[in-house]
Amino acid sequence: MPIIQPISDLRNYSTVLEKVQPGTPVYLTKNGHGAYAVIDIADHEDYMNTKAALKFMCEMNRGLEAGDENGWLSADEIRNHIREKHHAMQS
Repeated sequence: MPIIQPISDLRNYSTVLEKVQPGTPVYLTKNGHGAYAVIDIADHEDYMNTKAALKFMCEMNRGLEAGDENGWLSADEIRNHIREKHHAMQS
């Protein structure tokens, strides 16, 4: 069951923070509507890692789609492309 409290309860913030546990955020309302979530730092780190993994998977999927649509590069083509970029950056 989610913990939902009005933001005015932050006047006694220690009682609100005591309720925050890993996997159990406290949701704060403002004028009767959800406004904020107070979460455990480990949950925040998990969220950020999940977000990064999802972004990576989306980019990988875009690469797969581009390969299917435009054709795939050989290992030699990739090496040459990287060498060209490397030489261009050093110039």
